[in-house]
Amino acid sequence: MATILLLSGPNLNLLGEREPHFYGTTTLDDLVGIARETAAKLGHELEHVQSNHEGALIDAIHDARGRCGAIVFNAGAFSHYAFALADALAMFEGAKVEVHLSNPYARERWRHRSVISPVVDGTITGLKATGYRLAIEAAAALLPEVSDREAGIPPSSEPGPERPGAKRQERNEEKK
Repeated sequence: MATILLLSGPNLNLLGEREPHFYGTTTLDDLVGIARETAAKLGHELEHVQSNHEGALIDAIHDARGRCGAIVFNAGAFSHYAFALADALAMFEGAKVEVHLSNPYARERWRHRSVISPVVDGTITGLKATGYRLAIEAAAALLPEVSDREAGIPPSSEPGPERPGAKRQERNEEKK
């Protein structure tokens, strides 16, 4: 069993009343409940930290090092410019999944760039509350691969259900 840290950035504490046409009417407590239930079904624990302050989120990432197996992060507007958060995530050795309720690419141009995306294993956007379930499932699926990487075991080149990240690795190798 691993601990998955769910991080929620600025203004997410106002979900349910903030711009429901983009974010839906689901509250942050509802999303945390979905994430906690999904993690439990997969045999993992979930911790949650929400802050409107970048430094508090960085501290939570630092605290997760060596303790949590994965981080699922909705950095909110910090996604677009918070390089210190990206640096902190880059130092986290576990699985990392970025999640957004809305689709940033269907919104204002300044939302099209994420400084978080280059340092995470994957990103889920635009699926509202369903995205949180999928993000926890993705983080959990990546845990064995991360454990192998930390142990110095080379990734398998054979895709299969026992190696959920193998397809991603093949695509990365094809890009080289």
